[in-house]
Amino acid sequence: MSLKSKLRAGRLTLGSWVTLGHPSIPEIMLRAGFEWLTVDMEHSAIDLPQAQQLMQIISLGGAAALVRVGENDPTIIKRVMDAGAAGVIVPMVNSRADAEKAVKSVQYPPAGFRGVGLARAQGYGQSFEAYKAWNRHESVVIAQIEHIRAIENLEEILSVPGIDGTIIGPYDLSSSLGFPGEFHRKEVSAALKRYEKVCRKLRKPMGIHVVQPDPAQVKRYAAKGYSFIAVGVDFLYLGDKCLESMRGLAPRS
Repeated sequence: MSLKSKLRAGRLTLGSWVTLGHPSIPEIMLRAGFEWLTVDMEHSAIDLPQAQQLMQIISLGGAAALVRVGENDPTIIKRVMDAGAAGVIVPMVNSRADAEKAVKSVQYPPAGFRGVGLARAQGYGQSFEAYKAWNRHESVVIAQIEHIRAIENLEEILSVPGIDGTIIGPYDLSSSLGFPGEFHRKEVSAALKRYEKVCRKLRKPMGIHVVQPDPAQVKRYAAKGYSFIAVGVDFLYLGDKCLESMRGLAPRS
């Protein structure tokens, strides 16, 4: 079952975040069983050639290769889709217009305004018709909900055809309220409750990034009905394991 089909069915899907540009990173992470990995081009030094190489590893490993683009820009989205992304996670989708722009950047006319190119996604010119059909029915667009304005406009955002789901950006959402990283503030909790209420009302999949890879927290969100869950980040897995292995052993400076 494709990622898009799982989102439509409300099935739990677990993925993670790739911010380090070496191809061994997703190759190692895929062994854990993630169903999708997001190549982060917003908060990392990964460029497009690196992103394409990472997507090749992810797709060859049997997972969906998503890209979080740096901004809601048609040219950026077009380029990562042409490079072979299964879909995009678009930051700062705060309105219906933002959501429509993201979808139209992924889709060819008449559903969108994406220009036609023949690159990796289109089989380097050998399978454009097959890709066109796949793109129309299987490409994924996830709107990142990371500002209080997005919470206020959530019903309009979710009503846009082609928005397959949303994912909470917890740090930026709390920052937009004036409390960066303070997730237990009542204002932040109220915003998250509003998000859940609207998504449940409209029967749209809820998503969140559990940045610190805590299995118990992932289970709590899954029990609340979240179905698109990112677990951890590549550098945290590396850093946490380093700290764990050296705890009590490293000499003091």
